[in-house]
Amino acid sequence: MSTFTIFLVLITIVCFLLIIVVMVQNPKGGGLSSSFGSSANMGGVQKTTDFLDKSTWVLATSLIVLILLSSLSFTGTSADNSSKIIDETATAPKTTNAPATTAPKAATPMPVAPVKK
Repeated sequence: MSTFTIFLVLITIVCFLLIIVVMVQNPKGGGLSSSFGSSANMGGVQKTTDFLDKSTWVLATSLIVLILLSSLSFTGTSADNSSKIIDETATAPKTTNAPATTAPKAATPMPVAPVKK
């Protein structure tokens, strides 16, 4: 298993966790703690928004770090060059510097019909 595959699996897990954490949050600041209402003091849910906020930052930072590390570990070179998207051998058709055999025809103006007033 290559290091790029390991990074890919870790990035996928972090993305999934980040989606879950963001979906649990309420955009108006209530979040998970607002759904428990009066029982916020008994269950320790008053710190839920702090936990969700910190976990969002930690997961987002770890996602960026994993992406940067995976790009550094991915060299993109292979022995047969089959992983390249663009084939460098077939870049553009070859053109010759030979003169044209026929001269281009001059454009002839179209006759204009007289306008009656």
